[in-house]
Amino acid sequence: MHPHSVELLNKAVADELAAVHQYMFFHFHCDNQGLELLSTLYRRIAIEEMMHVERLAERILFLKGKVLMAPAVEVEQITDVKDMLAMSMKMEQDSARDYNLWANECGANADSVSKKLFEGLVEDEERHFNTFEQEWDNLNRYGDRYLALQSIERSKKGGMPATQ
Repeated sequence: MHPHSVELLNKAVADELAAVHQYMFFHFHCDNQGLELLSTLYRRIAIEEMMHVERLAERILFLKGKVLMAPAVEVEQITDVKDMLAMSMKMEQDSARDYNLWANECGANADSVSKKLFEGLVEDEERHFNTFEQEWDNLNRYGDRYLALQSIERSKKGGMPATQ
């Protein structure tokens, strides 16, 4: 067993669970505001983060460790879209940075499988960051008009929620 790897993997589980909860909170509030594109985006990324938890947990169990299923932080009650995107970008940057460091630590401790797992997560987190950054740029470029267009699209569909 690699006890240090299990510790790092559990830290990642906690971070990913926090992301799942936060992004689902954002999904619900974007949907409530009629922002279908952002609502769907947050839901999709939350599901991807949930799949990260599964991969991490499988590795922990393979290493005969105990999976600790507690989010790293409580959900922040943010409902302003610009603040949501800012927080999301920071979360993804922090995760990519941590996972890069943890990949190196696992590699230094002769755990190449956990190293590869963390490296794969870095790729996903960087992609998530890029997605949130694009939305951030659109919001800054077009302002409230960008959000209004999303609401109009929902109206054209008869007001159906993004999850339908």
